[in-house]
Amino acid sequence: MAFIPDLAAFKKSFDSLPISTFEPGETVLAAGSTTGQLFILRKGVIEVVRDGLQIATVSESGAVFGELSLILDKPHTAEVRALERSEFHVAKASSLLTDDVAALLYVSAILARRLDTANEVLLEIKRELESAKQPAITKALKKLEKLLSPTGANTSDFNYLAYYPPMF
Repeated sequence: MAFIPDLAAFKKSFDSLPISTFEPGETVLAAGSTTGQLFILRKGVIEVVRDGLQIATVSESGAVFGELSLILDKPHTAEVRALERSEFHVAKASSLLTDDVAALLYVSAILARRLDTANEVLLEIKRELESAKQPAITKALKKLEKLLSPTGANTSDFNYLAYYPPMF
């Protein structure tokens, strides 16, 4: 990302963070809990479940979990579970985001990508509703689920990598 001046140094800064390992089926973040921590996926595969529905499967190194709880000052809204053995860099969210401008920009960029792409999908849904093409609604909602996942807008339907290269 252009506004993180030294991306290599930023990535290296994660090396100093403790690593937590979760086995398949273990809960990383429980919905309704408040951990005060950010979990940055190092390797593995996880699922995000909200209100009993799986909304994302994530395997992208660098995906961040727990940021909404901190920013919105409320408990975690979804459960994050390991689908296979997964490792996370774990940081105290308040100090990482207040002491490290690059980390704050990184999380902000992820959220901005998700919001921008969600807006695109909502526009698509609105256009489809106005033209009465109901089957397209299901397709658009599936895209929205992917786009609102922690990896953001990096899907084949909305490839923003040309504008926002991946962090890891």
